[in-house]
Amino acid sequence: MKCFLSVFAIFMSLNLCLAQVIVEDFYSEKLKQDRKLKILLPKGYSDNDKKTYPIVLVLDADYLFELVAGNTDYYSYWDEIPEVIVVGINQSDTRYQDITFGAQNSLPIDEGANFYEFIGMEVIPYIQSKYKTEIFGVAIGHGETANFINYFLLKKFPLFNAYINISPDFAPDMVNYLSERLQSTKSKIFYYMATSAYDVPRIKKQTEELNSKLTQLENPNLIYKFDNFQDHSHFTMPSQAVPRGLENVFSIYQPISKKEYEEIILKLEDSPVDYLVEKYKTINDLFGIKKQIRLNDFTAIESAIEKTKKYEYFEPLSKIAKKEHPETMLGHYYQARFYEQTGEPKKAMRTYQAGYGLDEIGSLTKDLMLEKADAIKTDFRY
Repeated sequence: MKCFLSVFAIFMSLNLCLAQVIVEDFYSEKLKQDRKLKILLPKGYSDNDKKTYPIVLVLDADYLFELVAGNTDYYSYWDEIPEVIVVGINQSDTRYQDITFGAQNSLPIDEGANFYEFIGMEVIPYIQSKYKTEIFGVAIGHGETANFINYFLLKKFPLFNAYINISPDFAPDMVNYLSERLQSTKSKIFYYMATSAYDVPRIKKQTEELNSKLTQLENPNLIYKFDNFQDHSHFTMPSQAVPRGLENVFSIYQPISKKEYEEIILKLEDSPVDYLVEKYKTINDLFGIKKQIRLNDFTAIESAIEKTKKYEYFEPLSKIAKKEHPETMLGHYYQARFYEQTGEPKKAMRTYQAGYGLDEIGSLTKDLMLEKADAIKTDFRY
């Protein structure tokens, strides 16, 4: 395991060398001092296209930035999450001033209030004005800074859409604030929280208390995930919680998994094709990313149609395939499957033949299309 982690760390370091990492001193009017920002731009970032990127804000960037940047770079390489812009704020000398909150209401005061405004009124607007960003934002914190990111969730209009809380050291009133806020939120919020068997006892107790409250909520706008690791301390937990948190936040973006296929798609009473369309509409609505439907996801829906014998859904699937992959034979293949399974073999044969002149895609080859057509011709003696 240690060998794997070492290799993974080396891979991430080499990968980050290829990405665009910027370190700059940013003067804050709110704090009346320079703060060091670390910014990771995706490897393909360019001012010459229209592509935009969600923002991932990392507090405690003096030790968390490289971990988060490496994971986002790795996951986006495999298209498990979208490419993002990671922004880290170094707090090595100012952490305890930055997180100051009042004893009476647990809300930021003094330096904490200034730091809160520094993020919301200076850092985020600066990143949005300088780089090509999307409206979707993620905040990540550890310990006391995990508590701090939740202040942005308490706003009427939250600054971030997703919150990754790693071993959060909550202010006294925060558990109640959060349970009330997440119960009533009208906007979609992704909320991840992690503790462990070897966490600080006080922190573990708080997180388990909040988890108990959140698991009872019935708010469809809350996408919540809790992890209780068994083999990690407060200080080693980020190595496990960061990737798990990112997976939760971007779960809808990911290709259809075996679990999603078996537990959701196969149990649908209505159209699996509608499910596919809605999945990609949600990706566009949430992340501002108009993503081409993956071949993997077409294959999953095809398999579900086969397994449930709802062959009528091949026709709408063919229309979507022609729209998404117009130069390929995918749409013709599904159209032919529809004709074949609904009693129109001659139309199926001709459609397979028509698809022969289009581009191959995945396992669909010209030979396969001809074989399908010839099999029908032989069976029905056309």
